Amino acid sequence: MHLAGSLAALVLVPVLIAHIDRGPLLKALSDVSLVEIAIGLLIVQAQIILSALRWRFTAQRLGQDMPLGWAVREYYIATALNQTLPGGVAGDALRAYRSRTSAPSGIRLAAKSVIIERLSGQMAFFVVCACGLFFWPGLLASVFPVGLLPVALLSAAALIVILVLAWKKLAPLRDDLAQVFVRDGAWKRQAGLSLSAVGSYILLFWFAAHATGGTLPLSGLVTVVPLCLLSMLIPTGFGGWGTREAAAAALWPLIGLASAQGVAASVTYGALALIGALPGLLLLLVSHRTAAKEAHRESRA
Repeated sequence: MHLAGSLAALVLVPVLIAHIDRGPLLKALSDVSLVEIAIGLLIVQAQIILSALRWRFTAQRLGQDMPLGWAVREYYIATALNQTLPGGVAGDALRAYRSRTSAPSGIRLAAKSVIIERLSGQMAFFVVCACGLFFWPGLLASVFPVGLLPVALLSAAALIVILVLAWKKLAPLRDDLAQVFVRDGAWKRQAGLSLSAVGSYILLFWFAAHATGGTLPLSGLVTVVPLCLLSMLIPTGFGGWGTREAAAAALWPLIGLASAQGVAASVTYGALALIGALPGLLLLLVSHRTAAKEAHRESRA
């Protein structure tokens, strides 16, 4: 069922393309230059390195130390697998498993550091979304001419329910969360790393939109872009393909741009993110061969 859901999400891409004006879409994609592709790929490297630094800091706060180069390598591998395997979490699971030997309590602590590191990124996304609340009334005025009060009340109620449920779910991790985010001023570095990483994701989406000829207004960076990126957290599909494009097609008209421009930006973003993470597959192959050679030497000794 999980694979079927992932394939269904992937099919959304050609379905969307078939139902929008393909002329502007194809022109937007063809306008992307090699220089812009190179710059976009550099932004992807910044994403991965910043996220790896956040993971390493989170693990250290929990008592799990790891060399910087090793953390960056493992994050490359995890990102590549998340981009190419269904569900978007296989790479994180492997990252926890491969880092278990550096954790005092093994896989349990390693899994905690990965879970809390991902949570840190999601919290930063919600902070950015909260900044967008100042712009949403103007964006939604044309969609809800009868008034925004019912929408605001419904959204506030939904947010309260989500926060209550999340607090209950995170009960077993509360002491670890305090250690990672609060004690000894850890929040300063954690916030800096997470907001920088999230900023790099938003920057890549803005750059993809700019490269395809649909430059976003400032309001778009804290409203529609974060929502498009959050749609990738839905545990289905391959690297967010399908859900991200559907979100962009629906949200871009709110900032005065065509759905085709949103899909073009999203496809470009997805292609850059995928290509930029592919070195992780090579690193996985190399590390696997190295481990196999070491095991062979030990067996012969």
